[in-house]
Amino acid sequence: MPAPSSATFERLRQLAAIDDMESREVLAVEEVFTGKPIATIPIGTAADVTAAFAKARAAQVEWAQVPVKERAAIIERFRDLVKANRDELMDIAQAETGKARSAAQEEIVDMMLNARYYARNAAKLLAPKRVQGLLPGLTKTVVHHRPKGVVGVISPWNYPMALSISDSIPALLAGNAVVVKPDSQTPYCTLVNAELLYEAGVPRDVFAVVPGPGSVVGTAIVENCDYLMFTGSTATGRLLAEQAGRRLIGFSAELGGKNPMIVTKDAKLDEVAKAATRACFSNAGQLCISVERIYVDQSVAAEFTTKFGAQVSAMKLATDYDFSADMGSLISEGQVKAVSGHVDDALVKGAKVVAGGNKRPDIGPLFYEPTVLADVTDEMLCARTETFGPLVSIYPVADVEEAIAKANDTEYGLNASVWAGTKAEGEAIAARLRSGTVNVDEGYAPAFGSTAAPMGGMRASGVGRRHGPEGILKYCESQTIATTRVLNLGTPRGFSNSFWQKALTPLISIVQQLPGRR
Repeated sequence: MPAPSSATFERLRQLAAIDDMESREVLAVEEVFTGKPIATIPIGTAADVTAAFAKARAAQVEWAQVPVKERAAIIERFRDLVKANRDELMDIAQAETGKARSAAQEEIVDMMLNARYYARNAAKLLAPKRVQGLLPGLTKTVVHHRPKGVVGVISPWNYPMALSISDSIPALLAGNAVVVKPDSQTPYCTLVNAELLYEAGVPRDVFAVVPGPGSVVGTAIVENCDYLMFTGSTATGRLLAEQAGRRLIGFSAELGGKNPMIVTKDAKLDEVAKAATRACFSNAGQLCISVERIYVDQSVAAEFTTKFGAQVSAMKLATDYDFSADMGSLISEGQVKAVSGHVDDALVKGAKVVAGGNKRPDIGPLFYEPTVLADVTDEMLCARTETFGPLVSIYPVADVEEAIAKANDTEYGLNASVWAGTKAEGEAIAARLRSGTVNVDEGYAPAFGSTAAPMGGMRASGVGRRHGPEGILKYCESQTIATTRVLNLGTPRGFSNSFWQKALTPLISIVQQLPGRR
């Protein structure tokens, strides 16, 4: 199956929120598997972002008046369109990122899961909520959720559909407009889904896509948005948080990770070894929540290392637009250099290769074997620095206590994986890990795919959460409306001010203890 045709990209190119596209400087988009140009995209400017926000602000006022159930119906139609067009979507994802089709399918599944969860739950989550007032029975207090206005989304290249569209869905359902900056390497992954959103019924000015460099387009989005959603590196996240803080706007970010896996002495090693290939090498390890550190009880470490090394060595690398490959390509030469740099540094300092460790230009220009290292020590780059590629290290530990201590010994806290003899033991270990999500008997997918539950990082791995109620309420301003009934807090007729002020605190205390009162 070949890469998508140039006609496909030309159709999508027209959806970018950029004026005078024909006279603009353009960026070549390459098919990652071959390195050959497949399309061009106009490069956006700060002026394009300003124009997109002006249109979005005007359109958002009307969009916010659309009943939530009608907005939800639009998102349900979008979900149906994603399902119907999944083959084209996976083709474009593979062409722009070089990922295996199984990883491309994860993007489809993620968008469908988020669309379904928020479409079905938005009305309930956004509904006004009556809460206990100051004087139950005498005051009525209701909390409302108002849209922020225009949300800015800055999305990465590794999961360009899921991390631009899925983060935009709850923002749209909350009544916001959205302006997205896709990564310059993967603009068409966002544009092809923008086309489906428009077809489903989202007004074009309510969802705008402005491709371009982060230093220009990204900065302009931060300067114009009412709330910022970012996925990317911790270093960039810190800079964006500073910029958002100066403007006093809300900010949510999923950032880097150096995610651990714990394997106890009673774990089923054959099962773990097979599942660990998914946990470590999905999307060629270019996944914030993939595992890069494996802590194994020393009594079974040698056996696990042999079994896992065999599973990794048997993985198929290919450029096929079908489900035959276990792992695809890295996305850029920079990623290849980062991975090979970590491997080379570790080998020079005494690490040993269990599996992989080589570039594979015979398959494609940016292929690197899934790699497993042993005897990794703390002075090696890959011990603590996020590789963000197909590299994992195995560390024997004396017992579970050492495994937990070492798993937590990091600045990050995004995702973790636990494999133990029983589910109860695995859950007990999971509860002691300083990580935003923990998967027991899997690598990352169950927690990330649980769209009703919050997902995000602790410490240097992020701020805020996507998914669950938090994933939509973060795009809202909470507004409290309190109505006083019968009497207000002023001194009632017939009472002295002195008597009323002395009686007020005991009165409030008594009234608040009355059962069933609001």
